[in-house]
Amino acid sequence: QVQLVESGGGLVQAGGSLRLSCAASGRTFSSYSMGWFRQAPGKERDFVAAITWSGISTDYADSVKGRFTIFRDNAKNAVYLQMNNLKLEDTAVYYCAAVMGAPARTLRGVSMYNYWGQGTQVTVSS
Repeated sequence: QVQLVESGGGLVQAGGSLRLSCAASGRTFSSYSMGWFRQAPGKERDFVAAITWSGISTDYADSVKGRFTIFRDNAKNAVYLQMNNLKLEDTAVYYCAAVMGAPARTLRGVSMYNYWGQGTQVTVSS
C-alpha cells in the first residue's frame, strides 16, 4: 500500500514557476514508478510526466516538454514536478500516481497506476 499526498499548488501568473511535491508513505517507495497527471474542468485526466522507479528514465507530454521537470528523492519518499514558464493552459488539478516497477514505455496510461493522490490545484492567470 502506498498513500500519496500532493502539495505545492497555487495561483501563479503566466510565465511563473511552481514546484509540486508528492509525499509517499511506505517503505518500498523506491520500487515504484511515479507519474504526474492533470485534469482540467470538463476534460479527461491527461499524462504530464513520469519517472521510473530507478529515476533513470523520464517521459513528458509534448505540451510540457522543456518547461517541466520530474525528479524524485527516494531518501525522502518524494517525487517532484518543477513547472517553469507556466501557461494559461496548464491550469488544472494535478495528481501524482504510483505503480510498482513499471518501465518507462508504459507510464503514460492512467489505467497503469494503482495509487493516486487527492490532487492539488494549479491556476495560471494572465
